[in-house]
Amino acid sequence: MIKWLFALLLAVVIFGSAAFFGYHIIVKPEMAVRAEQRGEVPDEPRVDVSLPEFQSAAQMKSDGRLGDARAALTAFLQKYPTSPRSEEAKDLLGETNMTILLSKYPSPEKQEYVVKSGDVLARIAQKTKTTPELIMRTNNLSGTMLRIGDRLFISHPDFSIFIQRKEQNVILLNKGAFFKRYRARSMKLPAKQAPRIVTRVAETMAWRDGKRVGFGTRAYAGSTRWIRLATPGYVLYPEPSTPGARPGGVPSPPNGIAMAAADVEELSGLVNSKTAVTITD
Repeated sequence: MIKWLFALLLAVVIFGSAAFFGYHIIVKPEMAVRAEQRGEVPDEPRVDVSLPEFQSAAQMKSDGRLGDARAALTAFLQKYPTSPRSEEAKDLLGETNMTILLSKYPSPEKQEYVVKSGDVLARIAQKTKTTPELIMRTNNLSGTMLRIGDRLFISHPDFSIFIQRKEQNVILLNKGAFFKRYRARSMKLPAKQAPRIVTRVAETMAWRDGKRVGFGTRAYAGSTRWIRLATPGYVLYPEPSTPGARPGGVPSPPNGIAMAAADVEELSGLVNSKTAVTITD
């Protein structure tokens, strides 16, 4: 009885193995050939050769090696512009760039400035060609008051904005290179639009309780920001959290680009009336 059972098991193993290998070596290739002849070629899974380099760059950021992460992500996007990870890499690079900019993290593009007698924030910003709010955020200042001898980190970015209407992207460039991408929530623009518009930021606006408030005032902290462009119909403003809501106590503009409130607030502290803007389809 045991011999017959062993013989049966051996036969199953032998013929089962033969069937398995026969299917994968003969039947499956033949089926693939016939499918190809019928134009039914399935998509073969593609190996993402860029993945290890992306993971390495992401790990650098996670470890706090921001300068190395920035260099690695920039090189990644240049080397693999069509990688499945390219969009994720752009967002990660934007986060890294902004973390370096808005902190005391040392970087080659920052210089140290020692506050002197008679210095005020606006004068330092004008002298160093930056914005008062950027100085405050970089140095984690809670107010505009300065003391003689304070050491400030000053950055000298040359920002411009590139708006893609169809993709609904608002891209921040520094010296013409990608810095960070913001995604618009919605766009309500005038009906007739030129394919390409070259304009600039006209003004940044802050609202609280339905009134305009100025930089440096107590009401400015936590205010709702707008960025008005010189071209009519283009205002970057925070999207209301609920229908009918009035962020800052004012109604949304009739035309403009709605974004996350945190994004408009961040961007408004980086631009001024000299910031160039290009708008395309």
